[in-house]
Amino acid sequence: MDALRTAEYARALFAAHGDKAEAEAAQKERESHDAGDTDQAQNWQAVRRAIRQIRGPNQG
Repeated sequence: MDALRTAEYARALFAAHGDKAEAEAAQKERESHDAGDTDQAQNWQAVRRAIRQIRGPNQG
């Protein structure tokens, strides 16, 4: 997934779930990893990082 799409997913997830967005992305990352889909797991990891940037420092 490219950086623009990652940022779009992160913003949408944050808008929908607020402070729980990062946990939601982490759950999706684990599910993908457990299913053996490492590419998808990496995508979700990137989304988590983008959510963390949206939230800002010291927000969790």
